[in-house]
Amino acid sequence: MSKPYYDAADLRKFGKITEWSEELGNKFFDYYGKVFEEGALTAREKSLIALAVAHTEQCPYCIDAYTKDGLQRGITKPEMMEAIHVGAAIKSGATLVHGVQMMNKVNKLEM
Repeated sequence: MSKPYYDAADLRKFGKITEWSEELGNKFFDYYGKVFEEGALTAREKSLIALAVAHTEQCPYCIDAYTKDGLQRGITKPEMMEAIHVGAAIKSGATLVHGVQMMNKVNKLEM
């Protein structure tokens, strides 16, 4: 049986991306760190947003990281699930609204 592509242990290796491109890797981590600093949004709110986005992007590493982060910040299971539903609703709506493009194209082709 082959090993699955996703390996939870790889999340701990994320910082190693700087080894092959130190300048860009460091710039990314500087930016990433700044984004998650307290600002107009709290770190807790940003963690919930990150968890929802992790699900819409279907990133298992991010899901693991922001589930753990959220629990450490006192985010409850119902809050986590509600955030995921918000992400799912936006993803679904974004998919469906593109149906208007299809409808416009059909109407144009039928002329």
